Amino acid sequence: MTTPNPPVDTLVLHTTDNGVTWLTLNRPTAMNALTPDQRERMISLLTTASADPAVRAVVITATGKGFCAGADLRGSAGGGERVAGDVARTIRLGAQRLISAVLDCEKPVIAAVNGTAAGIGAHLAFACDLVLAAESAKFIEVFVRRGLVPDGGGAYLLPRLIGPQRAKELMFFGDSVPAAEAERLGLVNKVVPDADLTDTARTWAERLASGPTRSITLAKQLVNASLDVDRATAFAAEASAQEINMTTADANEGVASFVERRTPKYRGL
Repeated sequence: MTTPNPPVDTLVLHTTDNGVTWLTLNRPTAMNALTPDQRERMISLLTTASADPAVRAVVITATGKGFCAGADLRGSAGGGERVAGDVARTIRLGAQRLISAVLDCEKPVIAAVNGTAAGIGAHLAFACDLVLAAESAKFIEVFVRRGLVPDGGGAYLLPRLIGPQRAKELMFFGDSVPAAEAERLGLVNKVVPDADLTDTARTWAERLASGPTRSITLAKQLVNASLDVDRATAFAAEASAQEINMTTADANEGVASFVERRTPKYRGL
């Protein structure tokens, strides 16, 4: 008798409170190794968060002792003869879409890394705008241990965070990087005691959710594009972002509150 797979909405928990959407990977017995169904659910929820004006920040975290141990590889080896292009297509339509969904999310995204983040799990964290890590967390570029090439945007993300030499060191050796070392390298914004991770993530996310959402989104887009374009293009994008932002209610509120010497009340509009 075959045991039915649990519904995907129990494998990615989803709640929204005080303008913050929490996406929680929930396969603790598998160290939250990511299945295709979970990946698609995450992409869908991130897309929904982008379009929902009631959502003003996103937190990605997990249950148990692992943040995400990588992709669930059960059944991926074998299964018949491969056709040229199958692997590239799988990566392009799978892991890369997930990382793009985080990078392109129109709301700021915080990773609250509660444990081991390996492979695509590490890249999921690194794609987020801000990374909080529990003291027990660790990051592993595990691909080389399996004789694989990094995927999920790793070779794109890591050099931009820590430079090419450090990125190669992590990818070539596949060593486990403790949270404190990840913070020193610049992979993590802040390390906190395990017991404080959720509260710290909530404090950061609610602070973002009370801010001018559109200006934060535009700043995110400018920074994410900055390393891929020349100065003239970056400056033109900056000017355009300012033009767009000055049409928002929050920009008008920010200027008015300054003139009136009061605390601004942003609505994300």
